[in-house]
Amino acid sequence: MSNTNTNTLATSDPQRAAELREKRKNTIAKSLSKRHRKEKTFRVLGFSAVVAGLFFVALLFGSILAKGLPSFWQSSLTVPVYFDPSVINAGPKPKQQVNEAPAKYQERLIAWQTQMGMADWDLLLVNGIIAEDPKLESKRDEVASLYTSSEAYRLRDMVLENPALIGQKKDVKVLADANIDVWLAGNIDRSLPDDQQQLSPEVRQLADGLKAAGIIKNTFNTNIFFSPDSRSSPATSGLAGAFMGSLFMMFIVILISIPIGVASAVYLEEFAPKNLITDIIEVNINNLAAVPSIVFGLLGAAIFIGWMHMPLSAPLVGGLVLSLMTLPTIIITTRASLKAVPPSIRQAALGLGASNLQTVFHHVLPLALPGILTGAIIGVAQALGETAPLLLIGMSAFVASVPATPFDQSTALPVQIFLWQGNELRNFFEGRTAAAIIVLLALMIGLNGLAIWLRKKFEVRW
Repeated sequence: MSNTNTNTLATSDPQRAAELREKRKNTIAKSLSKRHRKEKTFRVLGFSAVVAGLFFVALLFGSILAKGLPSFWQSSLTVPVYFDPSVINAGPKPKQQVNEAPAKYQERLIAWQTQMGMADWDLLLVNGIIAEDPKLESKRDEVASLYTSSEAYRLRDMVLENPALIGQKKDVKVLADANIDVWLAGNIDRSLPDDQQQLSPEVRQLADGLKAAGIIKNTFNTNIFFSPDSRSSPATSGLAGAFMGSLFMMFIVILISIPIGVASAVYLEEFAPKNLITDIIEVNINNLAAVPSIVFGLLGAAIFIGWMHMPLSAPLVGGLVLSLMTLPTIIITTRASLKAVPPSIRQAALGLGASNLQTVFHHVLPLALPGILTGAIIGVAQALGETAPLLLIGMSAFVASVPATPFDQSTALPVQIFLWQGNELRNFFEGRTAAAIIVLLALMIGLNGLAIWLRKKFEVRW
């Protein structure tokens, strides 16, 4: 109608028609310019948001790496230890004699081990350090403060395992005390007065001198991977116990939550009748996925520990709690993967005479496998980083051993991070906490990378 009026006007009044056309052009140009400005603004804001997010992630990772990477190296001394028979005066290791009762032999063996434990193992270490620099003879007390207390027990265990060492000299790598390590690493303000320092001026001066002389060196810290936590000797504290606890828990989560979650999703999506009961189940599954993880910890403490009397602070209980928490995630992701399979696949299978069961297990499920694997691994990775439910079932207890079975007391990687973060020796454990975070993040990134690789490997395009 507008074009008809314009044509009529163009015939009767060409100048007026030209003005109208120009006005319309300007209106359209302004509208386009306004839309383009909005689109450009949206693009800029979106790009800025992505850059800001990446910046803060890089800042977080950079801060963790800057604090944690130095903790993978630790001050140590290589000490030429002479296993002096006059100091280790327990005699040779007993051997069971012919016709000797096992109880009698065990009694003699325990007496020998007790005598070995009473030897002055610190003297052997001090003598070995002084052998490197005889000028230290007058500073025996200060020298004994250089290494961590557990090293004397390690010497004892070496001789108990191999009594042939008595009378020999062997180079032994000895860890420096935690306070020595943080002092040499520069994590303590050297300008503080003596009454605010953990070490005496003589010990600090001695440590600096041995560091300058190359006797104390920074070496790779294998204890963080192969030793359990320790309160008596913080320098030897490691993640071995927490790592094995997390490993046992993830094994239980994989063994329980993935089969049950996938089976539940397949039934609900492919076989269950659509009625009020299944609707209620679906709503509750979606709600459970949003429940805070600490609620699952309360549930686990009430059922598995309070009612079923399972062992406190055991990976078995932690795995069961994390399985309950992971189930809704696996069910939801599995159902989404099944829905993503085109209906034509089902129709073609049914049209060729396949039963409903054959259609699901021979055609639908294999095509949904990449999404199912991705959802399952992401669920396990999420469970690996959970802390709150584990605190409520007692896994925050101090455990100075590596669990051999899922029934043994243990802690977990995220809980170990929580415990180290609150340690009173903050200067030392701040870096070790960041190192533990790096290990945990590496495991989680590895699991997510595995999920991406499996998805690409089994992905089918249609």
